[in-house]
Formats: sequence, C-alpha cells, structure tokens
Amino acid sequence: MDDVELAAGGGDGMSSDVAVLGVGMHPWGKWGRGFVEYGTVAARAALADAGVDWRDVTSVVGADTVRGGYPGYVAGATFAKALGWQGARVASVYAACASGAQAIGTARAQLLAGLADVVLVVGADAAPKGFFRPAGGDRPDDPDWLRFRVLGATNPAYFALYARRRMAVHGDTLDDFAHVKVKNAALGSLNPHARYRKAVTPEEVAGSAVVADPLRLLDICATSDGAAALVLSTLEFARRHSTAAPVRIRAVSTVTPTYPNTVLDLPDIATDSAAAVRPTERPFRASVAHAAYEEAGIAPEDLSLAEVYDLSTALELQWYEDLGLCGEGEGAKLLQDGATALGGRIPVNTSGGLASFGEAVPAQAIAQVCELTWQLRGTAGARQVEGARVGITANQGLFGHGSSVVAVR
Repeated sequence: MDDVELAAGGGDGMSSDVAVLGVGMHPWGKWGRGFVEYGTVAARAALADAGVDWRDVTSVVGADTVRGGYPGYVAGATFAKALGWQGARVASVYAACASGAQAIGTARAQLLAGLADVVLVVGADAAPKGFFRPAGGDRPDDPDWLRFRVLGATNPAYFALYARRRMAVHGDTLDDFAHVKVKNAALGSLNPHARYRKAVTPEEVAGSAVVADPLRLLDICATSDGAAALVLSTLEFARRHSTAAPVRIRAVSTVTPTYPNTVLDLPDIATDSAAAVRPTERPFRASVAHAAYEEAGIAPEDLSLAEVYDLSTALELQWYEDLGLCGEGEGAKLLQDGATALGGRIPVNTSGGLASFGEAVPAQAIAQVCELTWQLRGTAGARQVEGARVGITANQGLFGHGSSVVAVR
C-alpha cells in the first residue's frame, strides 16, 4: 500500500481523495413499497454510521430512477425533502445502471471544488417483476425501444448471446458459468443486506429453468427493490470529525466508448465498424478500468478485491479480463483456480454480487462502494478479505455509461 500511496502522491494532501465517512443500505428484495422509503432508510443508516447530523450535510446527490415518476427524475431533491429541507444544494444524476457511480463522481467533484464539505449520495429503486423493459410509448428513434420491439432482444437474450460468444471464442462451459453463481451465492449467504441468502450447488444451477439458452435462471440476476447511500466528505472535514484514517475514494472513472466500439453492448447490438476502422487498443469495458487505474496511480496487482457487475455469470468472467485480473480468455481458469473466491489472490464480489442482490438500478454502483468500505475497514464479518487495502468496482449502463471506483485505506 505504501507504493500505492506514493504513486498517488502520498499523505493527506492528495488532491484527488475524498473520505467515506458513512455507508448505509436498505436490504434488497421485493418489499412492495416506494423507492423514497428505501432511500431514506439507507440515507439515515449512512448518516448514523458517519456520526454526522443531517443538518451538517451541505449537498445531496441522488441517483435517479425512471420508475418513480417525477420524484424519481429529481431524486436529489426527493431525498432532501424526505429527510427534511435544510438548505443543502442538490443534484440528480441518471446514467442507467451506472447512475450510482455518476452520483459519486458528482459528489466528489463538489467536494474537491470546495462547493461542499459533506455530501450525501443516495440511490434507490422499486423494480418491476421479470426483466426491465423500455418506458411506455412508441419511440422508433430510441435504440433501447428498437432492440425490444424490432429484435425482441430482452436483457436475458443479450446476456445469452454474450455467453455464447465466450463459449465460441474462449471455450467457456456451462459448468464455468455455474461456478460463478456458486461462488457468489456462498458469499451472499453471509451478507445480511442480500436478497438471496442461500448457497447453491452446480447441480442446482444446471437444473434451473432455461431462460435464454445457454443461460439458466440461476445464471441471471433478478430485478429487486433496494437502496444504498454514502456520506462523503473532504479530508479536512474528516480530520475535524475525528476520523483519522477513513476509507478514501481515490478515482471515479466514467469514460465513454471510443470509436469503433467493436464489442457490442446494449442497446446497440447490431453495429460493428471494425471492418472499416482499426479497433482501438482497449475495448470499452477495459478502458473504463484502465482510466480508474491511471487516475488512482495503481495497477491490477495492487488490488485486494473487486466488485463487478455480474448481470449474468458469463459477464462476471468477462469483467475479470477487462479489469486486467487475467489475460483475454483466461477468466474461467482464474475462477477454477480459486483466485476470485474468498481467500484467493483477488476475491471478486465478496458482497455476493447481483447474483445475490438483484438489480436496483440507481443503487447498485453505490452498494458496490458500501462493500468496499466495509472490507477496507475490516468490518465485513465472515466475508472479510484479510488485509484489504485497495478495492475497485466496475459497472456499466446503457448508452456508453461505464463506471469504476477505486477506494483505498
């Protein structure tokens, strides 16, 4: 870690660091209530964890949800009102599944710019049953609408196409995919905030219903209700608050793809310009992680753990490679060797991942940082990664919204 601190500048004077004073979550599941209630519970838990009075918060950044009507589109103000108007500035951010990381980036920018001392970041959702679908109405100029209505390409269909690609290109097997779920379910069973808290066997994964061949029900994450929140501050405020050695956010990457984007992603799954234009050095997801490493002054070998966006079991294997944890096509071997399990060289998804939580879209990237914080504090209980000092998150939203957060202790 000394080398990591040296690479980033070292000491409390580092201009890019902000402190994580508090974290909080509402347990994920299907609760039948509104997103505001979930977010308020998570926010109050984060404030209590930070030991910060609500009236001391100088800014609120909300990660938006499209499922909450107008209050969901102005989530920052919605949560500020729910907690009690007290004059804080507000911002609301939407970036699909990367909304939470964009909200963290907005909060960090305010802190580093001197516009706020303490920022509350909140994301919450009340998700539909089944899979996500486009908002109502006919929009033939909307690529997300088109991929459902013209191609019939639901999210599980895309996950299945990606799994088939890995099977064809890298030789991944259904057994490889099943073992991702087995690993994450075992960790989720130890997490009190997870929706699914039951270990599963490879046979149970293989025996679950086919959703989109080759993926089974247990290969694909559910949709969930849930919320997560962070209290972030400047390092100066943290010192005044007697938080001597807080977890720090050192980098937030929100880069976009570079033309040509040769690895097809939702919602654009029928375009590839590589036939006419030479591909770039890194595909999109790898570039998201690379930007985070570069900003933080670290490399993959400095990591203690990672939280990645496991919409499906096959996509988790892809993230191993995109994060540089192994070479291209080596994700399944990394898994088989036990490197990404608790106690392995680089544990991945110690929270249990989306396999155990499901998707609560605005909250999930924030929840990833909650897990990093508990791990870096050494308070993750039975999920604890021994000696954790550096963690990274990886997440991706529609329309080129990549996100990655680096936290250190």
